[in-house]
Amino acid sequence: MTPTTRPTTYPMSRAPGCPMDPPPRYAELRAKEPVSRATLWDGTSAWLISRQDDIRALLSDSRVVVDALSPGFPWLSELSKAVCSAADGQRSPGRMDPPEHTEMRRMLAPHFLVKRVRALRPATEELVDGLIDQLLAGPRPVDLVPALAKPVPSTVVGWVLGLPPDRRASFDAATARLFDGNGTPETALAARNDFVAQLVDLVEFRSREPDDGLVSRLIGFTAEGRLSRPSLLLQITLLVAAGYDTTVKMISTGVLALLCHPEQAALLTAGPERAEDATEELLRYLTVAEFAPKRVATADLEIGGQVIKAGEGIICLISSANRDEAVYEHPDVLNIDQAARKHLAFGFGVDLCVGHTLARMELEVVYGALFRRLPGLRLAVPFEDVPFSGSLDVQGVRSLPVTW
Repeated sequence: MTPTTRPTTYPMSRAPGCPMDPPPRYAELRAKEPVSRATLWDGTSAWLISRQDDIRALLSDSRVVVDALSPGFPWLSELSKAVCSAADGQRSPGRMDPPEHTEMRRMLAPHFLVKRVRALRPATEELVDGLIDQLLAGPRPVDLVPALAKPVPSTVVGWVLGLPPDRRASFDAATARLFDGNGTPETALAARNDFVAQLVDLVEFRSREPDDGLVSRLIGFTAEGRLSRPSLLLQITLLVAAGYDTTVKMISTGVLALLCHPEQAALLTAGPERAEDATEELLRYLTVAEFAPKRVATADLEIGGQVIKAGEGIICLISSANRDEAVYEHPDVLNIDQAARKHLAFGFGVDLCVGHTLARMELEVVYGALFRRLPGLRLAVPFEDVPFSGSLDVQGVRSLPVTW
C-alpha cells in the first residue's frame, strides 16, 4: 500500500458548519490509505484504522490489548494521559483486557439485560410523555436540551443506580456541572470534586440502606473483596458518563438532524413505530461518541494489507467506519430506511457498550413520542445559530431552541 503524501495528525477537527459529519479527511483515508500512520500531540505516532471491516477484525484480534499501561499506548492528549496516571491503578472496563474485563462486565451486566431494560420502558414512556406535556403547557420557543434531552437520561440513570428521589436534584446538578465542558480548569476540577462527593454520599447511603440498584450491587462486591472502593467510585462515574452525556447529545443532536431532514422526520411522524429504525440510523449517521478505541499490538499482525509491528499503537476511527462506502450504499445521507444496524456507535466485541440496550430504549422512546405528539416541531433559530460543543470523545448540541 502506497502511503499518501499528505501528513496526518490526530485528532482531526470536524469541518466548520458541518458538525454532524466526521472530519472530511476520514473519507480520503478510507479511499487511499485505510491503515495509515498519524502523528499525535506528543510527537509519537500511531496507526489509524478507518474502514469498518478492518476495525471489526482488529477489535476481534487477541494480539492487540487495551491496557493503557502498555508501552506504545496512543494517548490522545496530555490531559487523558495525566488523568489515567492519577487514577492510582484504577481502570475502567474500557481500559481492561480479558479476563479482568470479563469479570467487570459480569458485575455490571445484570442491570442492562434486555428483560431489565424492557421493564423500565413503561416508566420511561411515562416520563417522556410528562415532559412533553410540560412543553405543550409552557411558552414557546423552548430549549429542548434542559427541557427534554437532559432530564430523560439523568432520571433513567438514577433508576439504574438506585438514586433516592430526594437526592436526585443535587445529583443531577453535580452531573450537569461535570459535563458542562464550557468552564475553566478550576471550575472543571471543582465540578469533579463535587460529583465525587455526591457519589461518596450515595455509596454511604446505600451501604446503610441497600436496594436492588446497581450501586448496592457493586457495594456487595466491595464487601466480598472483589472490587476496591476507589474502583467502585470509578465504575459508577464512568457509567454515569456513558449513560448521561452521550445520551443527552444523541437526543438533542438526533432531533436536530431530523429537523434538518424533514422528509425523514415525516416518516417518523407518520409511523412512530419507525423509532427503532430512526434510532439506529441516527446512531450511525451522527456517531456523537467519537471514543476511538485504542490498542497496542503485542505481536506483529496484518490489517488491511498493512503490517503493524509489536509495540505500535492503534486508533480505530468509529465515525469513519459508520460512513464506510463499502458497508452503506449512501453513507453520507440520513435515511431511516437504510439498514444501519451494522454500525459501531456502541463499539464492537469486548468494546461493546454494556448499556447499549438502555440507551437504545431511551432514544426510541424520545424520538417516537416527540415527533408523534409535536408533528409541527421545527427550529426556532437558523441552523447556523445552534451552538455545538464537543471534546475528543463526545460531540453534540449545547442548546436547541424549537417551536411548533
